[in-house]
Amino acid sequence: VPGEAEQPTPELVEVEVGNTALLRCGPSHFPGNLSHVDWFSVYKEKPTLIFRVRQGQGQSEPGEYQHRLSLQGPGVLALTQVAPHDERIFLCQSKRPRSQEHRIQLRVYKAPEEPTIQANVLGISVNSEEPEEVATCVGRNGYPIPQVIWYKNGLPLMEEKNRIHIQSSQIVESSGLYTLKSVLKVRLVKEDKDAQFYCELSYRLPSGNHMKESREVTVPVFYPAEKVWLEVEPTGMLKEGDRVEIRCLADGNPPPHFNINKQNPSTREMEEERSTDNGLLVLESAQKQHSGLYECQGLDLEAMIPLLSEPQELLVNYVSDVQVSPADPEGQEGSSLTLTCKAESNQALEFQWLREKTGQVLEKGPVLHLEHLKREIGGGYRCMASVPTVPGLNRTQLVNVAIFGPPWMASKERKVWVKENTMLNLSCEASGHPRPTISWNVNGTASEQYQDPHRVLSTLNVLVTPELLERGAECTASNSLGRNSTIIILELVSLTTLTPDSSKTAGLSTSTVSPHARANSTSTEKKLPEQESKGVVIVAVIVCILVLAVLGAVLYFLYKKGKLLCGRSGKQEITLPPSRKSEFVVEVKSDKLPEEMGLLQGSSGDKRAPGDQGEKYIDLRH
Repeated sequence: VPGEAEQPTPELVEVEVGNTALLRCGPSHFPGNLSHVDWFSVYKEKPTLIFRVRQGQGQSEPGEYQHRLSLQGPGVLALTQVAPHDERIFLCQSKRPRSQEHRIQLRVYKAPEEPTIQANVLGISVNSEEPEEVATCVGRNGYPIPQVIWYKNGLPLMEEKNRIHIQSSQIVESSGLYTLKSVLKVRLVKEDKDAQFYCELSYRLPSGNHMKESREVTVPVFYPAEKVWLEVEPTGMLKEGDRVEIRCLADGNPPPHFNINKQNPSTREMEEERSTDNGLLVLESAQKQHSGLYECQGLDLEAMIPLLSEPQELLVNYVSDVQVSPADPEGQEGSSLTLTCKAESNQALEFQWLREKTGQVLEKGPVLHLEHLKREIGGGYRCMASVPTVPGLNRTQLVNVAIFGPPWMASKERKVWVKENTMLNLSCEASGHPRPTISWNVNGTASEQYQDPHRVLSTLNVLVTPELLERGAECTASNSLGRNSTIIILELVSLTTLTPDSSKTAGLSTSTVSPHARANSTSTEKKLPEQESKGVVIVAVIVCILVLAVLGAVLYFLYKKGKLLCGRSGKQEITLPPSRKSEFVVEVKSDKLPEEMGLLQGSSGDKRAPGDQGEKYIDLRH
């Protein structure tokens, strides 16, 4: 019976799952007759005939190898689609000239898939007395069973009593491949809160030894707090209006329950503040009353041990409201005036005086002297109190200086072009102290706006009538010290009165007489352009072209009658070539008339309109 006697070490053949294994019946110098060979599969010490070779022809025996074996040459048997259960001894036996046999050990390999790792997301307490599960590593579909090695922070872990325990198990899949599952259990300490764990699978292939690593994972580690402290954001110098966050922190995980306390400046006792979140107090707009001593109080709910932070002072820098004296400054022309600025702060202050309408710095310091007062000196003055060491910390106060005097208006008279039977908005502005009132000499709807304590703007809405065109309009400003007025002359728009200045206001449906420069309290007109002027200009151009055409016809008629004088010295004969005697061309130069054109110059055709640049031709033929 084949295989009964003790045999030498079988020849080793290695192949990966799914590949083809070549089984050779002995070395190339094997002395047997390979034209007559029997192949056996030995499983559990029992050989089973699987292939016969007779006269160099191979024949598979019925069974599991019937369709996967083929003869590749003398003494070479090919086994295709190698699977894990093919790992066994194969035996070839030759009987001629004498009985000889050769054993082959077939080894099968399959690399496992990339290992997967799952960490304990619930966390582990350092107070646990037994090793707790840290992570689970799984390697699927490998053959043979791979070896697993666990690492922490790049260093391999070994079994350690009461500290480290590695528990591995494997499952045989229906394909014959193995799935390995390994569980790492460790007693963690506080220092392991940031530790990185991963697993490594070691396996062998025909090409040598290989390994695959999983990703790194961390595990929540729970440990009691030993210290609490307080942090303030932003850091550095704080000022009123800043958004400030006061936050409690601790070195425990999970953090303890926090309370934020502030010292009462009157009783010197610490009192609890209302925080928006556990351990967070937000001051959306910090004020000086938020300054003081703060502390954090933490309570570990597991150990029930209260912890206190070191008190920390919060300083909110401030500048109080700025006060100017006198609050309503006023004076006579030619006199002097002194303005004094005051403010309070917990830091050193700097003062500046600025002109409101220009932003010009007039004086550095809390006192501003105004000498030889004039009407132009009146207006707004702003005092700024700032803290140089805290950027952006400042307060200002605006005061209006009033100079006693009668109303002042920019001009005595103004002309505006209007159109009859249209609505007109007239505006008139005046300034003075006391603040003047404005009246009109025509009926209409008037409204007043107060620009500042010493300036008034009056607007009158009125219909343009022949009476209004004849009389014009007058606005009068008056106060207890006098009166002043502005006369507005209204001119009716017409074609003959079009000028480069007036053409732009021709055909207005509304006109506005408004301040020429608000800062100087002037009274001028604002004209609202409309589209009607364009139609007037187009009509004028058409009329001019028709006049030129008639003029050309007259010239031609005079020529035919022989009464046309050419040149300045007298009558000259016009001689044309025979071929041209039947036609006569009159050339008239003209151009698109500008909007500003007035009356045509001359009627005899010897003068051209101003701005004439183009040409038009009238061809008069027999």
